[in-house]
Amino acid sequence: MIFDASGLMCPEPVMLLHGKVRELPAGGLLKVIATDPSTRRDIPKFCHFLGYELLEQREDKGSYLYWIRKSASA
Repeated sequence: MIFDASGLMCPEPVMLLHGKVRELPAGGLLKVIATDPSTRRDIPKFCHFLGYELLEQREDKGSYLYWIRKSASA
């Protein structure tokens, strides 16, 4: 699943991310695309706090990309 949060500013990307992760099946993978630099701080904290695995995080041409795995036990 892909969640494109491009153009959204804090706190919207993380607020909407919460709902997207809930839609994932246990063990599911979500790719997040964001343009708000604050997601570099907010998304890793979100994953750590809620127990999701942040598999990868990188920047590409002004976009911030994240791959999040929902825990298999969720």
